[in-house]
This record gives sequence, C-alpha cells and structure tokens, in this order.
Amino acid sequence: MYIIKVKGKAKIPDYIQFRDDNFVLVAYFRADRPVKLLKKYGLEGKEEALNKLIHEIPFGKLQKLDL
Repeated sequence: MYIIKVKGKAKIPDYIQFRDDNFVLVAYFRADRPVKLLKKYGLEGKEEALNKLIHEIPFGKLQKLDL
C-alpha cells in the first residue's frame, strides 16, 4: 500500500490518500483525523507511527507505506 499527502487550499484541509499496489485509491481522509479507518486496512495499533509519518512526509510525494 502507498500513502500520499495532498495539500488543501484556503478552507479545504489537508488530506491523506491510501493507494493499493496498482495505485487505485482505497482510502481518502483528513490528515488531522486518520484514526477512524485504521482497523479496516489492518493498521490498528499503529496510530502513533501513522501520525508521525503523516506529519513527516512531504506534500505530493507518493511513498510506500511500511509500518
């Protein structure tokens, strides 16, 4: 799975996208609220690591999600 951070503009917040190995969009959520979908994608228990990654990755750069 891959992760990309999308920069919001004006009143639109920043968003996070999860994409599968074929780069198909599987999740799209606000960067300030990533915790709700973690169980659905097998990422439960990795909230701290995901929050840290979301704050560290640059906008617009697709990265392999290795947690």
